[in-house]
Amino acid sequence: MTLLTVNNLRKIGREKDLFSGVTFGLQEGEKAALIGRNGTGKSTLLNTIAGVLPPDDGAVVFNRECGVSFLPQNPVYEKEDSIRDHIFKSKSEKLKIIREYEQVCEEMAVRPNLAKRYEELNKLMEDKNLWIYESQISSILSKLGIHDLERKMGELSGGMIKKVALAQVLVEDAKLLLLDEPTNHLDITTITWLQKYLHDTEKSVLMVTHDRYFLDAVCNNIYELARNKLTLYHGNYSEYLDKKEKEAEIEANTERRIESVLRFEREWLLRGPCARGTKIKARIQRDEQLINREKFQADKGFTFEVKGRRLGGKVLELHGVGKSFEKGFSDPEGKRECVLKDFSYVFTKGQKIGIFGDNGSGKSTLLNIITGKLQPDTGTVVVGENTFFGYYNQNPVFPDTEMTVLEYVKEVAQAVELKDGTIVRPEKFLEEFGFEGRIQYCAVSTLSGGERKRLFLVRLLLTNPNFLILDEPTNDFDIFTMNILEQFLMQYQGCLLIVSHDRYFMDKVADSLFILEDDGSVSGFVGKCSEYVEYRENEQCTIHNAQPDAGKGKNSGNGGQASMAATNANEPVKKKLSYKEQKEFEALDAEIPELEARKTELEDLMGSGTAGGDEIVKATAEYNTLTAELDEKYERWTELAERM
Repeated sequence: MTLLTVNNLRKIGREKDLFSGVTFGLQEGEKAALIGRNGTGKSTLLNTIAGVLPPDDGAVVFNRECGVSFLPQNPVYEKEDSIRDHIFKSKSEKLKIIREYEQVCEEMAVRPNLAKRYEELNKLMEDKNLWIYESQISSILSKLGIHDLERKMGELSGGMIKKVALAQVLVEDAKLLLLDEPTNHLDITTITWLQKYLHDTEKSVLMVTHDRYFLDAVCNNIYELARNKLTLYHGNYSEYLDKKEKEAEIEANTERRIESVLRFEREWLLRGPCARGTKIKARIQRDEQLINREKFQADKGFTFEVKGRRLGGKVLELHGVGKSFEKGFSDPEGKRECVLKDFSYVFTKGQKIGIFGDNGSGKSTLLNIITGKLQPDTGTVVVGENTFFGYYNQNPVFPDTEMTVLEYVKEVAQAVELKDGTIVRPEKFLEEFGFEGRIQYCAVSTLSGGERKRLFLVRLLLTNPNFLILDEPTNDFDIFTMNILEQFLMQYQGCLLIVSHDRYFMDKVADSLFILEDDGSVSGFVGKCSEYVEYRENEQCTIHNAQPDAGKGKNSGNGGQASMAATNANEPVKKKLSYKEQKEFEALDAEIPELEARKTELEDLMGSGTAGGDEIVKATAEYNTLTAELDEKYERWTELAERM
């Protein structure tokens, strides 16, 4: 069954058509993605299909029975709405019934007159089989970490707002999901869950995303928007790349053959053939068409390696750094929450470290402390004399938005010398990062939020920092531009510290990780981001199989440096002892003999025959507690000893 029909759609952009003649259909069960370079109009096309933007020509038709749910790139919400209000703002009849049922249940205690309505709703829930639907909604909210449905939307972080907006889309009774950058601002744990959910769901999906692992796992069709036209490639993203490579090879060979033919034809045309005969006229007309054809253009594949600044022996040192914040509106006692606890680390030249942690775990806080934008509550930060930071943050500030795009980047560099001695002008950098043509002479104030962030990154790279800190740089980049950035970062000689929820990007540029734990501590992991995700999943499976209700406890890393080497791919990966664990092992080594000695004393007391009744009762209680404590400490000691 066809759920969506797009016919001859057209939308005009700043200077020319963004796209025209776009015609395609989406079938039931199809999972498709729109990809293309920045500025080609992917989000505009999705918003036009969703009805947010009117087309300049053409039509969009949905199947009457399908139902459509749309996730915009920047969710719209009312600050005073509760999470519950926002999620249940829907035209879905099923959601309205569930919402009213919940409200009646809450009010029944103080309004007995609602008993009749309660019975009616209860029957409706039964007749329409909404108990299962309600259970599915509860499961989605739980997986997204949404528990307090009464919190105001205005109190939420950007990541949580995206989760709530996503929940609203997923719980709606719709067969077609339109998703614009669904992974932006989500933590890796949530992205992994969403990836599996969309893969398994029977709903159809049309989305814009730059997450390549996500594309590979979810999509069975790729639509590429390029040169104002939409082209369908069957298969996932990896298959798309294979087809594009073969397509480029065929087009390049065709181009060479045409040029070979034209060499002879140009010589013939220069001799001035008489155009009286029909055949001669046709030949000249054909040659003119070949000369004026739209020529094949291979991807430019721009890569660059800047001649770097010298980095001194001392780069950056953190000593016992800690930071806490007030919990906020939802905490009536105003207690402070520790997001960073006693973190020490000495950076050395050439390190490329990714920061892994769920939303709200303190990733941006750590970066702001390192760069001096935020003072720690405890500890010190020592910056090397030659260390020059380049800090890309999620919300860059532009002091003068009336400057043109080109003026803004030329303010820091008129030209840049690459490692091979080549001089590259700012105009070239701007082109490669999606600022082509007239936009270079437009005021910064005319740019979208995403364009401003990309512009900020271009200027940052032109300052040639030797310690580069990137906080979510990929949210506003297309896949092609990200490839350029990846190549630069892979060759980068300075220090790199990066926060990103794009697993593919992290795998390419970071060779070790800082893991921000729930209690504010920071662990280390030597390996790629995807390896850590796999390790954590294996660890969770092991805990779940060994202890059925182990999920009630905190699942944290074990701290320090760790190795991903495994002798058997089917076995859970074991990490070597971190510094923190080594100290724990040494403490256990000292504690266990003391506890054993106390246990022996209690055994002697209870078996002496001289102790009174009360004394025996107290000794027995202490003995039982001590035995349980020793069992736990022996188990932990054995676990650590096996990894020594």
